[in-house]
Amino acid sequence: MSAPAKEAPTASALAHNYHPLPVEIATGEGAWVTDVDGRRYLDLLAAYSAVNFGHGHPRLIAAAKLQLDRVTLVSRAFHNDRLEPFAQELAALAGKRMVLPMNTGAEAVESGIKVARAWGYRVKGVPDGAATIVVASGNFHGRTTTIVSFSDDPSARDGFGPYTPGFRIVPYGDAAAVEAAIDDTTVAVLLEPVQGEAGVVVPPEDYLPAVRRSCDEHRVLMIADEIQSGLGRVGATFACDLVDVVPDLYLLGKALGGGIVPVSAVVGNEDVLGVLRPGEHGSTFGGNPLAAAVGIEVVRMLATGEPQRRARELGDVLRARLETLIGHGITAVRTRGLWAGVDIDPTLGTAREVCERMMAGGVLAKDTHGQTVRFAPPIVISEADLQHALDVFEASLRP
Repeated sequence: MSAPAKEAPTASALAHNYHPLPVEIATGEGAWVTDVDGRRYLDLLAAYSAVNFGHGHPRLIAAAKLQLDRVTLVSRAFHNDRLEPFAQELAALAGKRMVLPMNTGAEAVESGIKVARAWGYRVKGVPDGAATIVVASGNFHGRTTTIVSFSDDPSARDGFGPYTPGFRIVPYGDAAAVEAAIDDTTVAVLLEPVQGEAGVVVPPEDYLPAVRRSCDEHRVLMIADEIQSGLGRVGATFACDLVDVVPDLYLLGKALGGGIVPVSAVVGNEDVLGVLRPGEHGSTFGGNPLAAAVGIEVVRMLATGEPQRRARELGDVLRARLETLIGHGITAVRTRGLWAGVDIDPTLGTAREVCERMMAGGVLAKDTHGQTVRFAPPIVISEADLQHALDVFEASLRP
């Protein structure tokens, strides 16, 4: 019997689940990164908002280094002295009383789904196995098999079935559609207050308040996925704050780990998160001392209000500059704080091509859905550097 044929060698040992720009980053500081050849770039992506406070923020690095010399992991089989302070301070920042710590954003979403279903069965009285959750079209909540089951993005969903039932997709921004989708089996409405992956899509001002009213009227949980929009990015602690809405559960991640370690959390009150019983949900690394130590510093920085203020002020600069380009290479701009989705005129090429031209000019950004460039620079970026990055972007609109 002949030996099986060997696969042809590839240029990389990495699975092909990403298509990154051709730059190899070696170091980073603040809003700047440096590649292996010593060339510096302004980072306008901030790791999809995970690096809101900049690369290597001294306060966060100091907290991590201190904890590295103490203890980094004990699992949730035992208490650790960083976790309870982290939970208390994060809950206070969100105006809630209880925290479920996890690692990644997708884990926070999965945890929120489990909590909502348990609440529906144990508190609301939905028949076991019948719970439904209303979600929005254009959503991006992660890439687990459950989460892609309620995605309508073919690149995330197609080819990964069979899919998990129990979700109803309605148009984003349409509060009446949410209301119509709710019935006696509905346990939650799960939404992004601003849809990041979709291109920084901002709903109508009355959308979230109307969804909140529907949830209250029908005894349904409102779950806000603030993994990208939360923790200062939009010029407020949470995007829900911009329209005076308080969800039953916040789903947090990305910036919560300061760009140092993966940290996520579900934040709510005892009447909802209290439905979990020991042994029903967990994570070996969730709430580990290193993550909690960094998370405490992130929360304390946000508690000052300074990152939020800075994102508002620089967001005004970003919006004003981008709006001058409408009709001059871009067709639309959507912003919330220091976060923008910019639609590129197709006659100039794709958003990927614009990002490649920006990279050649020393600025890194990321395309999405073909014609949209997303801007999410670290909140610590200087106004001068932001203006420089926008100069490069404007020049990149001229092939």
